[in-house]
Amino acid sequence: MAFASRATQRELAQLSRNLGVALFSGVDIIKAFQLATKKQSGRMAGVLKDVTTELKSGRDVTSALEAHDHFFPDLFIDMVQVGELTGSLPEVLKAMGTHYENNIRLRRDFISRMTFPVVQLIAAVFIIAGLITLMGWIAETTGAALDPLGWGLLGPQGAMVWLGTWAIGVVGVLVAYKTIGASLAGLKTMHKILMGVPVVGNCLQAFAIARFSWAFHLTQQAGMPIDDSIEASLRATSNGAFIAATQPMIDDVSSGETLTEAMENTTLFPEDFLQMVHVAETSGTVPEALDRLSPQFEDDARRSMVTLASVAGWTIRCAVGAVIVFFIFRIALWYIGMLNDITSSI
Repeated sequence: MAFASRATQRELAQLSRNLGVALFSGVDIIKAFQLATKKQSGRMAGVLKDVTTELKSGRDVTSALEAHDHFFPDLFIDMVQVGELTGSLPEVLKAMGTHYENNIRLRRDFISRMTFPVVQLIAAVFIIAGLITLMGWIAETTGAALDPLGWGLLGPQGAMVWLGTWAIGVVGVLVAYKTIGASLAGLKTMHKILMGVPVVGNCLQAFAIARFSWAFHLTQQAGMPIDDSIEASLRATSNGAFIAATQPMIDDVSSGETLTEAMENTTLFPEDFLQMVHVAETSGTVPEALDRLSPQFEDDARRSMVTLASVAGWTIRCAVGAVIVFFIFRIALWYIGMLNDITSSI
């Protein structure tokens, strides 16, 4: 599958750093790739050997990488091409290394923030499975069926059905995510919906704008034409809603509208960001301004992640508490009903 064959962010960060350091030191490009290959392993090492062979045959770096475009992301190849065309490949590779390292750090922060809420959810699912099992044993002992959920789930068999349903649901969500994300239209729809969700939308928007700002600064500093710069920068967001806005933005800029107006027409950028870009555009310092803004939006993304994890944690706690209260009332009502039956028969 294409998902598994892609280079990881960690591999790309290490490759960018190794190549950048070697080229800054004056090492020629073929030797730089040979040195980088020795520091890689697995699939990456094999691909780099092929790239080195193609470089020895006289191909440029971009062409050699494009032969493996199923492995290297478009942004990486695009930026290498910019570096080659402008003679700034070492600087571009250094910036790419920083970019991928930032992505790794943000992903690690997100996972660490979401780990506890996910553990809480898993614990809640198994606690309910335990209660279903317990209710089955009580029913066997008393001879009276007690179905707290009202779904006919009792005993170990009912618990297995409960757990199996959750497992199928999780796998279904993952498969649906992969399937939807395989097409730009699906990715656009999914991210548009998620960006409309409170807290989640703020987090996704902040991530996307931080990456857009970084990529636009880098591509403009490297001398990339504005159309290509917009395309590469929006693709760097990894957000379907932003990527889908590529052609409309390019068309707006080509028709004479300012970059700020083109951004505003997408309805994806917040008002404060647009005002900053407008001021920078007036003074002709858009790349520099976006370079300064990128870290700020990364900080906003981290704060949004903290809020998202907190909301997720409290939502799960409230859901677990509600289920426990529901169980208590169901058991209490069952017990009261049993007592009424006993007293009425006396």
